[in-house]
Amino acid sequence: MSVLHRDGPLIMGILNVTPDSFSDGGQFNTIESAVNQGKQMIDEGADIIDIGGESTRPGSERVSVEEQIERVVHIINAINVTKPDHVEISIDTTRSRVAEAALAAGATIVNDVSGGNDEPEIIDLCASKGCPYIIMHMLGTPDIMQKQPVYEDVVLDIKQFLESRIEQCIRAGIDKKHIIIDPGIGFGKTREHNLLLLKNVTVFVETGYLVLMGTSRKRF
Repeated sequence: MSVLHRDGPLIMGILNVTPDSFSDGGQFNTIESAVNQGKQMIDEGADIIDIGGESTRPGSERVSVEEQIERVVHIINAINVTKPDHVEISIDTTRSRVAEAALAAGATIVNDVSGGNDEPEIIDLCASKGCPYIIMHMLGTPDIMQKQPVYEDVVLDIKQFLESRIEQCIRAGIDKKHIIIDPGIGFGKTREHNLLLLKNVTVFVETGYLVLMGTSRKRF
């Protein structure tokens, strides 16, 4: 049974295998260090290990598909053969080719911080593979997202975006149980926006879909 079908909240451990992530850049970009960090997070209670090969910190630059694949695939393989069966691996990417390579290496969840804006075909990939898909909201792209983000109503605007993407996922053939929504704390939001989203998290829970909240190490 997928970890997503268990009752109660789940914990996602973030493993950035990049040289420039905002909190741990360069610390876990070897197989040994990444596997050790993954094991530590699992020992501390992580249900999902989220592995990313491209930083999405404010102002970050893009990384090629080939470089992302080179960074993540060997590490996913190594963690997949050592982790307990009840722990799943998600791939943090907006690129369909990276997602496909990661799924082949042992990842079972796709975490797309662009919510399908970067490469809409990633939604079709998840439908064809039958894997869970995390739709995150981000205003703009990482290089510009924190430059004076503006909303009419941050909670309503993001809810409407997520609902439109949910419809797109369902039309593509993704099972409703495999759709996870993430309002994107810290991605194209001011401090006030982030606090409003946290205060109104029930708005997203009431959609009936699983909700992911990434608040750790965010400065607000």
